[in-house]
Amino acid sequence: MNISQKIGDTEIERNLAATKKLFAAFGAKDIPGIVKFLHPEIIIEFYGPPVIPYAGIYRGPEKCRGFFERVLSSVEVCQFDAEEFISERDKVVVTGHLNLTAIATGRTIASDFVHVITLKDGKWLRFRDFMNTAVAVAAFS
Repeated sequence: MNISQKIGDTEIERNLAATKKLFAAFGAKDIPGIVKFLHPEIIIEFYGPPVIPYAGIYRGPEKCRGFFERVLSSVEVCQFDAEEFISERDKVVVTGHLNLTAIATGRTIASDFVHVITLKDGKWLRFRDFMNTAVAVAAFS
């Protein structure tokens, strides 16, 4: 193993650990715990129409904090299972399944998800959320 591989492996491990800690903070509804893992240049992209209260693009720690607050105030998290973490270079890809209840309507959102996270300096720089937004639209409509 050469030095660059060792540094790369350390960075991959750090990125994976940061992502798992942020997921744990989300599960605990710990907004300050989430924010400490966000890079100052963080961008969050949640794709979907405006009927989904947290859909949109968020830039910067305060706007991204608002994203997580909006998610946690819009849905009751019944299940949020990260099933697989795939880490390479500056990326962590997380696959899993969620089951949420839209607070406004009481309807269920059940979907698999894929999160693509880019990290810099051990913090989330870009977060993209992919899920079946059709079920979210139906739940919030």
